[in-house]
Amino acid sequence: MNVNAHTLVDVIGDLFSGETSLALSDTENYVYYRPSKRIDLKISAGDPVTRGTITYKALSTKQKVSEYIDRDVFGVPYYGMAVPYEIEGELAGCVTAIFPTLTSALSVVTVKENDRWIPLKFEQVLYIEAKAKKTFVVGEGHTGVHKYSLNEFDFFLPGSSFIRCHRSFIVNVNHIQEIYPDTHSTFLLKMSDDSMIPVSQTHSGYLRKLLGF
Repeated sequence: MNVNAHTLVDVIGDLFSGETSLALSDTENYVYYRPSKRIDLKISAGDPVTRGTITYKALSTKQKVSEYIDRDVFGVPYYGMAVPYEIEGELAGCVTAIFPTLTSALSVVTVKENDRWIPLKFEQVLYIEAKAKKTFVVGEGHTGVHKYSLNEFDFFLPGSSFIRCHRSFIVNVNHIQEIYPDTHSTFLLKMSDDSMIPVSQTHSGYLRKLLGF
């Protein structure tokens, strides 16, 4: 990669805020990375573009991709925008902008239960489940629906207490009573309301590391 390309990426970076990281890749590997002070995915030149990243999705579809990526890939969640580019009609690489997660001063999740809305403090939330194209928030004494998807909740809720354990579940670690082994190196979480929540194989390693077992 030549210096002009580095300079071009830095100029593109100046169009964004100082909170945005930028990555440039060819079709297989990252060739340049400029982290920001707010978010650093620890990418190095030469690292492979791995499955699940926003860059991989843009290269695979050959289209611009904008979406939230959960913390399983790089250890931190992020919002990304990736645009593939061509040289002489052939796919040559991708430019990716990486934004920090959404932040909020709120400390409650307001759910709709029947014909009313109930604010639940974060510590009152046991788990969140996606099913039947809806998002259900299960709290102490109340269960309601919310307009956010699980991916959006992954950015909204504090990572110190809430973890994604399955594509359909986010749990509050403070409400885990017991952890049981399940088949194929996965687990079941017994929550404080006696619900049993599955941990998928994709998320089991992260949960082990986070909870230290």
